[in-house]
This record gives sequence, C-alpha cells and structure tokens, in this order.
Amino acid sequence: MKLNLPALNAPQTSRADNPRAGLIARLDWQTILTGVALWLSFAVLLAVIQFASPNLAGNDDYFHIRFAQVMREQGLRPPFPWLPLTILNEADYYDHHFLYHVLLVPFTFGNILTGAKIAGVIYPATAFFMGWVLLRGQKAPYAALWALGIFAVSEAFLDRMVMIRVQSVSLLMLLLILHVLLRGRHRWLLPLAFIYTWLYDAFPILLTIIGIYVVMRWLLDSRFDLWPLLYTVLGVMLGLVINPYFPNDITFIYKHIVAKLFDITDADIHVGNEWYPYETWTIVENSGLALLAFAAGTFGLGFRRERMDIPAAVLWGVAILFGLLLFKSRRFVEYFPAFALMFCAVAWQPLMTDWLKRYAIVAFILPATMIVILAPAIWFNVQEAREGLIDSTPYQRFGQASAWLKANTPPGSRVFNTDWDDFTWLFFHNTQNTYMHGLDPTYMYEYNPDLYWLWRSITRGEVENPGQIIYNTFGASYVITDLNHDRFLGMARADPTMREVYRDDYAAIFVVTGAVG
Repeated sequence: MKLNLPALNAPQTSRADNPRAGLIARLDWQTILTGVALWLSFAVLLAVIQFASPNLAGNDDYFHIRFAQVMREQGLRPPFPWLPLTILNEADYYDHHFLYHVLLVPFTFGNILTGAKIAGVIYPATAFFMGWVLLRGQKAPYAALWALGIFAVSEAFLDRMVMIRVQSVSLLMLLLILHVLLRGRHRWLLPLAFIYTWLYDAFPILLTIIGIYVVMRWLLDSRFDLWPLLYTVLGVMLGLVINPYFPNDITFIYKHIVAKLFDITDADIHVGNEWYPYETWTIVENSGLALLAFAAGTFGLGFRRERMDIPAAVLWGVAILFGLLLFKSRRFVEYFPAFALMFCAVAWQPLMTDWLKRYAIVAFILPATMIVILAPAIWFNVQEAREGLIDSTPYQRFGQASAWLKANTPPGSRVFNTDWDDFTWLFFHNTQNTYMHGLDPTYMYEYNPDLYWLWRSITRGEVENPGQIIYNTFGASYVITDLNHDRFLGMARADPTMREVYRDDYAAIFVVTGAVG
C-alpha cells in the first residue's frame, strides 16, 4: 500500500485511466446542441409539473420565496424578528439556506408565486443537466438517455425536486463536486465546499461522500490520498468561519442537525413528516425503478471482466449512503434515486462500450430498449407529480386572515399561532406581525423547553382560560388558529378574556382582552 500523506508538492491525480483528465470533456457543436436540447427537455417536463397548479409544492416553499423578497428589499442579511421565542430569534438567527435565498432573489420581482415556479424549473433542470455532465465525463454511452431517466426512477423524487427548497441546488452541487472529484481536480473541492456550506447546513453529507472516495481509492488503488478530504474540510471550515452569521451558524447546526440524526430531543416532539421513514412498501411504490437501477448496477459490476473501478465504486458507495439515509428519513428520496441511476449508468459503461464496438446492431437495440423503458415511466411519474401539486394546500390559506391582521394590528405585534407549520403561510401573507413558533417544532423546544410544553398544552386545549397566559407569558395579544383545533377553540370561546374577531373557511382570530399585565 502506498501512503500518500499530505505534502505541499503532492500531485493531484485521481482517475486511474486518465489522471490528467480535464474538468470538461472536449466539446463540439453536436455536444453543445445535445446539451441545450437536454436542458430544455428537463425544463419543459418540470414546467408541465410546476405549472399544473397555482400552488407551491411544499409548505416551506412559501417562506423561502417571501424571505428572498425580504432580502431583496432589506439587504442580504436582514434582521429576523418573526420568531422571537425560538432559536431563530433576532439575536441568534442563522440563515442555514443563505446562498439558496440569494439565488431566489432574482425571482422575487413581480408576482413572487410565478417567480418561485420559474426558479422551481430552472434549478432542478440544471441539477439534472449536471447529471448528464457527470455521465459524459465518465464516458457512459447514451448519457443523454440516462440523464432523462432521472424523470423515470421515482415519482417522490420529482415531488421533492419541484419544491422551492434547497434540495435541487444541493443535488446540483453534489453532482458537480463528484464530477470534479472523479476528474481529478481536487483543488476545486475547496471553493466548492465553501459554497456548499453557505448554501446548506448539510455539509456533513459532503464530507461523507469525499470520505467514501478516499476509502474506495485506498481499497482499489492502495493509495491513501487525504488531499480531497483535506481540501473539503478546509472549504467547510472557511465556509463556517467566513460566514455572515458566524458564530450563530455553529450553534444552530448542532441543534438543527445533530438532535434529529441522533434523536437526542424528546421523542414526544413530532417534527415534520419528512424526517420520518417511509414504510418499506411505500419506497417500492414511489421509487421502485430507483431500487431496480441500483440492483441493475450491482449486476453490471458482476458482469464486468475487470474489477470495479473508482468511479463505479464511489457512486456505489454514495448510492448506499443515501439509501441508508432514506430508510432513516423520507426526505433523502431527493438524493437516492438520482445517485442510484448515476451508479447504474457508470457500472454498465464498460459493458455497453464493449458491446457497441463488437456488434453494430447494439447501436440500435440499446437506445431503443432504453426509450421503451423510460418513456412510459417518465409519463407516469410526471402525471403523478402533477396530481400531487394540484392536490397541495391552496396558497390562499390564511390569506384573508393575514390581511385582517395587517389591517387591524400594530406593526410588530405578536400573534400566537396554534400550529408551528402554519407559520410559513402566515409569513408569506403577512410579514408585519411576529409569531409564536414556526419552521420546526424543535426551534422553540431548544430555546425554552418549558415554554414549548406550555405552548403545546394550550394549543391542544389542555389549559382552561388560556388568554392571560398567552398575554402575560407569551406576550401575544392576538391568536390565530386553523379550524381543526376543536378543543382549543372550545377553551378560547369559554375564556372571558378572549374574543373572536374574525373567521373564514381556514382560520379564526381572537383578541385577548382584559388580560392582566
């Protein structure tokens, strides 16, 4: 085994077959036109999904696009007064999607719902395009068809990609970083890791992927090359320290990520559904072709004459990583299908290349077979994703109630909301008020556990005459609730210090009157 410890003059090599491969493979007009046509195909398919409804795909989408507008109007690091009783209070606030919000800013001119949807086409289309770049860099035959397959492998994956959330840009960055890594341009990992850290606080995933590369290269080439990992670690560290929110970013990352991954918060706190696993058969139903792609890639490795090379081994390891994380949390469906497909394409690359050299008819059979498999799967998944978006919560939710609050409450006045996940709509429609809780239930718990339990008891209708507690303890003179909180509504109506002043099909608003200060 050759030990390649860090040295100032350490060579930057990676691929055994072409250690000096350029970052971008040679381009010609045919390749450029193929790339343009492919990106446009991605954009059209995503637009078919995205514009099936005026609604956005996910709850948090409404927060992200509105906050990007706030950044455009107030500066890229605006004050954050909206959740004062959480770890996102103004003094401790850290925007853990900072760079993503910056990327959304250009889409906040004019109608921000339309702008959000345009962003929800451009960014995932570019991420899928990056998958084609990676496959082309690995000389996978019919890389364009493989890349189109990203629409076929998982309906749940498409559901996540059309959300106005960071995952599409995160996927883009991870594919770009893998492309750079497998092309042997390790110095690029430092600036890319820096950018990724500003983009998203999921950089431990990036470090794990680079670790997989280091281990696979050690196992297959007997070279323990730490340079890729060191460049990445340095980029992450610089991204955390040279950060608009330092040192709040360090504190927040521990509370936001570690608590969820290792279940150190109270088990009785129900976080968003995306943090819980799918039932096993549900994964088969919504990502069956992704599972088949991973299995097919494994068979492809077995049929090879030579042993597994580093690109295939790395993508195999990355697909396993996201597969394991998917069994932990359903949100990782935003990564596993894409990397299962990338692994399958690279695993079969030597065999397909050999067949094309040996048998002329393969040049017809292979693409025809791929099209026959992909076309119906793409059609089905796009239709399912469209229907999911059509059935999503209407964007008008809390719109009229928020308009009442804007017209009838002083700027900055605090509103007691009875569901933490209502905050995204309230914020989207009304940034004039501040709110009790939002974005994640652990945010209030980490700020003050006793306050969290009291808030939850009140919202569940377990506290009689809650008005004075809402006013004196939580500092709120107004309460907004959806109409599903029957027990709370009963307690509020029976409380002489609470008076209902507004109701529509979605929500009711109470004013706390006669509260003791």
